Amino acid sequence: MSTDLPLSGIRVLDLTSVIMGPVCTQILAGYGAEVIKVEAPEGDIMRHAGAKQEPGMGAMFLHANRGKRSVVLDLKDRTGQAALHELLAGADVFVHNIRPAAISRIGLDQASVRALHPGIVYAELTGYGVAGPYADRPAFDDVIQAQSGLASLFSLQTGGAPAYLPALIADRLTGVTAAHRILAALMQRQRSGGGSYLNVAMFETMAEFVLSDHLGHRTFGLDGGDIGYSRLLTPYRRPYKTADGYIAAIVYNDKHWKSFFDVIGDPQTYARDARFNSAAARADSYDHIYQFVEQILAGNTTAYWLETLTVAEIPCAPVNAVQDLVDDPQLRSTGFFAAHQRDGRVEWAASALPGIRAGIAPRKGEHTAEYVTSPVTSPAALST
Repeated sequence: MSTDLPLSGIRVLDLTSVIMGPVCTQILAGYGAEVIKVEAPEGDIMRHAGAKQEPGMGAMFLHANRGKRSVVLDLKDRTGQAALHELLAGADVFVHNIRPAAISRIGLDQASVRALHPGIVYAELTGYGVAGPYADRPAFDDVIQAQSGLASLFSLQTGGAPAYLPALIADRLTGVTAAHRILAALMQRQRSGGGSYLNVAMFETMAEFVLSDHLGHRTFGLDGGDIGYSRLLTPYRRPYKTADGYIAAIVYNDKHWKSFFDVIGDPQTYARDARFNSAAARADSYDHIYQFVEQILAGNTTAYWLETLTVAEIPCAPVNAVQDLVDDPQLRSTGFFAAHQRDGRVEWAASALPGIRAGIAPRKGEHTAEYVTSPVTSPAALST
């Protein structure tokens, strides 16, 4: 890892698994931290998820664990616990996503760890905030999407059944949130010399995410008033059907609307109809104005509208399939895709910042001998 990256010299002891925690620590690894991923003898369960070229190295695992080191320890065993405490002594950050009761049973709760290592940044990523009545409940992305109100937004918009976003948004958003809180804690430690304790919870993180858009009138009194932001909930906010496909387009501000009516040859409607030419009136008329756009765009092809709206400086884009991103000229030209070699085979990584989140993910236990001075697992446990 390059020594000129911002977290070079920072060691992170990572007891996370699945997606939420690994996303957090991968961000730290991408910024130059030495991230030691501690896995149980059976390994992170995500090693088996998604496409793979070799057992235990599934695509989902690779994309969340690049640039890390893997150490296998059995934390149910005293020897494994002792080895972990040796690693803690040299760590700047300790991150885990183990439920509070379980982490306490092995003596790694925040009070115990910080008593021994007062300078450490201790971050626990949990399903629910540890001060609340849900603290000991298990949580997964689907459960949090439902409980945070996210799944219900699909019902409010379409009138149909609630639905899950087909992406692990609760895991990933919480992981990103945890990473930036850890970065802030490291800055504070640099000033004060002291460590800190962070609890970052999926439910609270996603509740804020949803309510920041949709708290509505309850912003001014929690006990009453309408919930929801009408622009996001109108059923006409969706990819628009064209004569031969679909297009994403957003006619939003005064300039956009004037340009749109000029493009369709109807400047008079814009001039006389306040539902279009006034921002305040548009805010009360999203169903009408978005349905109007939908009807207009249905009359010509996707290619026509992409060219026409782009010239008019109205934001628009094709509706890509996921596989289309692989050949997207913007992503290709900015170095978004990076190739890494593992035993002569190529693995592609996706990164919005070239050089960040780089490298390859470790095989299970690949670095145990480098960090652990005495054997704590059998050779079979390391190789399976």
